[in-house]
Amino acid sequence: MTYQVLARKWRPQNFSSLVGQGPIVTALRNALKEGRIAQAYLFSGIRGVGKTTAARVLAKALNCEKGPAADPCNVCTACIEITRGSDMDVIEVDAATYSKVEQVRELTESLKYGPARDRYKVVVLDEVHRLSRQAFDALLKIVEEPPAHLVFIFATTEIEAVPATILSRCQEFHFRRVPAIEVASLLREICGSEDIQATETALRLIARAGEGSVRDAVALLDQLATFGSGAISDEEAIRLLGGLDTALFGKLLSAIVEGNGAGVAALVRRVEDEGWDPRHVYGQFLAFCRDALHLALGGDPGQVDLPAEEAQTLAETARGAGYENLLRLVHQLLQSEATVRRSETGALAVEIAWLRAAELPKLRRVEEILAGSPLGSNTASTASPSPRPAPPTPARAPEAARPAPVEAPRESAPPPPRKPAEPAPAPAARPSPIPPAPTPSPAAAPSNLSAPASVQRDGDRVQVFLDEVSRLKQPLVSYLEHAEELRFGERGLEIVSPRGDGWLEAKLRRGSNWQVLEQAAATAWGPGTAVHLVEGAGGQKTAQPQIASVKLEMVAENPTIQTVLEIFQGRVEKVEEHSSGMRED
Repeated sequence: MTYQVLARKWRPQNFSSLVGQGPIVTALRNALKEGRIAQAYLFSGIRGVGKTTAARVLAKALNCEKGPAADPCNVCTACIEITRGSDMDVIEVDAATYSKVEQVRELTESLKYGPARDRYKVVVLDEVHRLSRQAFDALLKIVEEPPAHLVFIFATTEIEAVPATILSRCQEFHFRRVPAIEVASLLREICGSEDIQATETALRLIARAGEGSVRDAVALLDQLATFGSGAISDEEAIRLLGGLDTALFGKLLSAIVEGNGAGVAALVRRVEDEGWDPRHVYGQFLAFCRDALHLALGGDPGQVDLPAEEAQTLAETARGAGYENLLRLVHQLLQSEATVRRSETGALAVEIAWLRAAELPKLRRVEEILAGSPLGSNTASTASPSPRPAPPTPARAPEAARPAPVEAPRESAPPPPRKPAEPAPAPAARPSPIPPAPTPSPAAAPSNLSAPASVQRDGDRVQVFLDEVSRLKQPLVSYLEHAEELRFGERGLEIVSPRGDGWLEAKLRRGSNWQVLEQAAATAWGPGTAVHLVEGAGGQKTAQPQIASVKLEMVAENPTIQTVLEIFQGRVEKVEEHSSGMRED
């Protein structure tokens, strides 16, 4: 008797035997039971997941002598002939060789006539995406309004190539990749029936190599069983499935985790000497690192598709490397995968990718730098840095200790010349991502923008307030220069504006300006300090800023300049205009 390959011998003959497509099986069975037969079905998915098989089973269920039934009997004449491919009323067409519009027109003309014997005339168009655009147009009319006896079943691996006009006239079913655990269960059943000796690890390796395709996995099982005379060992499965020496991957992972660039380069030379495809090696090492990542999370070594001893060794290496380091490693390798795949010099691309990965253990964590650890260390620490102590909150000064507010001079008399304020103690600095560079001056310099004369007589805390405002949002300081007075009383900080003038209030209450004032007041006088805007008792004062102040405001409020100031902890001192034109002599 002629030998029949396992992929054909174990091809499902009913819906119950279809592996990994439960939702589709349920939908088709319910449609057959209720008589809700569509005029066209579209089965899509990768190769070897059961699209054509499901089409044949559906054709048998429609034409079975006991049907339409949820499962064909496979003993009647119609079922047997459809299984053999000799039924005149079930037409299977390979669209790859039947793609011309003239051929499709001949087919559609023949479909107008009823079936010769069966209940339905079923047309199975495999790889339907290979039809030309004109051929699809020729099919469109009969697919939309077919005779009552006609059912179309389309199968494709590239559904995006099928026109939307065809898709809208079909019931679409997407066949998913079959999980490896279900494929391994089927392989185990086949081994039991065909007297094939295979270990669980070998079966998992075969199922994983099938990449979701049942047909590919069964074909690989057939090949390995032939090679081993009915017995499949772990080592043979690894070698014949294109796998490499897992000990090489173990050494490579250890060298990368230890930052040993010389060891990585030596292993790359071994890959070249053995004649292995570097791209294939890179893909398998990426899968090896993924297994290590799962083991570092506490996974069971028995679930890894490796021999028991090697799985245990990998688990020890993974736990020693740590989950965070392995996560960074897998991310780095995944980013370089596209470059390796497209590179014409595969070995060089693989070597560069692995050497870059070996530099990851030398990186320092930001938390360690912020914690003040020495920069000379090259090993990444996983310990969390100790929190820095919070800056002390300045206590509120007693009311009696504050000087009484003094009325600011009116417009009738020119204001006295301003004297530079005494340097105030440096405000509490916020922690920044980069440690500030040491400066020659022991104390932080106060704001260069001067305050009103009455402000200068109010003590150091007002200057602290102005410095904090300048640090948070510098244009606000130029607004405060037009206040008559800044004073601190029982109600909190009071900003005295000229009588009858609304310009200052409009500026201070715009956007987030008021929140900045409250935050600066809390820094100067303590949390909870309120800020009030009161009207002065004097005559009306024009508080419009000078031209220089307007320019300073416009420049400092520019979003780009604000970003630069935040990054470099700077401030705008003055604005100068430069002519960009050519001067004619």
